[in-house]
Formats: sequence, C-alpha cells, structure tokens
Amino acid sequence: MEHILELQQVSKAFPTSGFTLDRVSFSLPYGAIMGFVGENGAGKTTTIGCILGTIAKDSGSIKVFGKEMLDTDTDLREKIGVVYDGDNFPPYLTAQQLSQVMAGLYTQWDHALFQQYLSDFRLPANQKIKSYSRGMTMKLAISVALSHHPQLLILDEATGGLDPIMRDEILDVFLTFVQEEDHAILLSSHITSDLEKIADYITFIHNGKLILTASRNELVYHYAVLRCRESQFLALEPDDILAYRKRDFQIDVLVADGKKAQKKYKDIVIDHVSLDEIMLLLVKGERI
Repeated sequence: MEHILELQQVSKAFPTSGFTLDRVSFSLPYGAIMGFVGENGAGKTTTIGCILGTIAKDSGSIKVFGKEMLDTDTDLREKIGVVYDGDNFPPYLTAQQLSQVMAGLYTQWDHALFQQYLSDFRLPANQKIKSYSRGMTMKLAISVALSHHPQLLILDEATGGLDPIMRDEILDVFLTFVQEEDHAILLSSHITSDLEKIADYITFIHNGKLILTASRNELVYHYAVLRCRESQFLALEPDDILAYRKRDFQIDVLVADGKKAQKKYKDIVIDHVSLDEIMLLLVKGERI
C-alpha cells in the first residue's frame, strides 16, 4: 500500500449555508506530513469530518489504510489519532481521570507514555481541564492523540494557541512520529511557517475546491513571483500564469517554474515565494 489516506472526488453539500465541498481528491503517502491549508470556511474541517465519518459525504470515496472506514471499523479507528480545533474533552475531568477514560476506549492506550507527555508538556495531571489555558488544552489533546500508538494523525489547527517555543517542541514531536515508515500526518494549519518547517506536501483548498497539491520542495524551490509592470504582464504567455494580483502600479504573477521564467523574461524581477504568498495569490488572485 502506497498511501495511508486517499480521497477521490469527495463531495458534500450543505443546502442551508450554500457551502459545497466539491470533488476533493488527494493522497497522503506513508511516512509523510501533509499540510492542509485554506482560509476560514474553505472546507478543511468539513474534509476532516468526512474522513473520520463524523460528516456523511454525498459522493466520492475515502480510503484509510487501503479501505473505506465504516462506523463498525473500530480496529481502523484505533490507528487514528485526532486533534480538533476546539474543546476535545469534558472540562470537568482532570488529565489523570481522562487517562482512565481513554484506557476504556483504546485497547492500545499507554498510560506510561501519556504520563511522559504530561511531564514533557508541563501539564498538571490533577488539575481540571477547564482551568487549562488554550495552549495547555491543545498540548493535552496532542498527548492523548499520541498515547494510543496511532499510525495516522489527523490534526485540525493543532499548533494554534501555542507560543513559538512550544510550537517548535510540538513540531519536533511530529517529525519524530513520522520517522516510523508506517506513520503519517494530515495537519490543517493557518500557521504556514510551521508547514514550511515540517510538511512534505501542501494541499490548498478554497471555497470547497482543491486548488493545488504539491510537494513543499516544489513550492518553496520552484514556484516564484514575477513583479511586473503592466506592459511586462501583457507580454507574458498565458500558460505561464498560475494566478496574478494587481497591487498599485505592480502586478504580482505566480509561476510554477521560477528558473524557466527567469530565462524567458530577463527584464522582470523574480522573487522566491512563501507559502503565505502562494496562498494569497491563489485565493485572492485572478486567473487568465
């Protein structure tokens, strides 16, 4: 099996709100981290819900570990660690009590490992969760997700609310996790600097549609932005333009191959591009 997670043409319509997840397809290889990126309301959480079965998809297929996961597939669900953006656990429990609850849910629950994470993340075991800060609750959720020995982590804004030092510690934990060849992570995040550090692949979603999936190296080392005057922009070949955006007297143009563009358009300034700027151009920019 090449991919731990495969989505093919997954759709879900919400008639009341008018939002539609529209034929989303991507695959996550074993041993890899995929950053799942998009603005608020783009469809990231809906996609994750469809993967986990908490939202019923309208059409398409989702395979986890090579098969469609049903509600009765508890063995598959045990292999998935999940962190949601928001409250993950009852606030009246302590972390110690939560461990007892999880031991009844997961056959592979590892209390000693959970205690180690509590110590590493400096989380009080006997303090009620409702007294935790947002950062502490996210660290607790990550500790729980890792403590039943999953193979696949699905994380919805798991580094949100953490300070930069703790985010670095968490990212190191994620990198250690995927050193196991049968492990992988799908990480939804608004913090693109985190994804630039650890993601192997980036998937962009906008208004329920998948607009780009590529390796991080391809995006960071090959994609570029041309800083054009209008006359230069009009001279570009349309096939070279992924997206463009007008800014005062300049037009920023996203291209997939910066070196090729540099040879082709010698008089135009070409810059390396961050994931933030790629997302901005793909979301806010126009297409030919």
